[in-house]
Amino acid sequence: MKKFTINCQFGNSNGDFTVYIGNPEGSHHPLHFQADWLNKERGGTIPQKVMDSLAKLKEIAEKNNVSFEELCEYALQAARIEEGSYKQQAAPTAENTEKNL
Repeated sequence: MKKFTINCQFGNSNGDFTVYIGNPEGSHHPLHFQADWLNKERGGTIPQKVMDSLAKLKEIAEKNNVSFEELCEYALQAARIEEGSYKQQAAPTAENTEKNL
């Protein structure tokens, strides 16, 4: 299981929220249950771009028979290198991963 921090929307403000990425059940989005809890318990929303990127990474992992957790970590490292930043625990993007596979 990998730990990532995502900047989420809480009403009119933003704040960091830690998510855990493991091997998601096939019929649910990788963050389905965490996003649901965040919304119901804290009134927060995970950005749609992050949700879309993780869904795409899940597809890529399944298509290439690789670990979803490891692919997310790879995408994060690729994104850090591309943007020249080394922030820890930022959300991965599918675009960065797909072009590097």
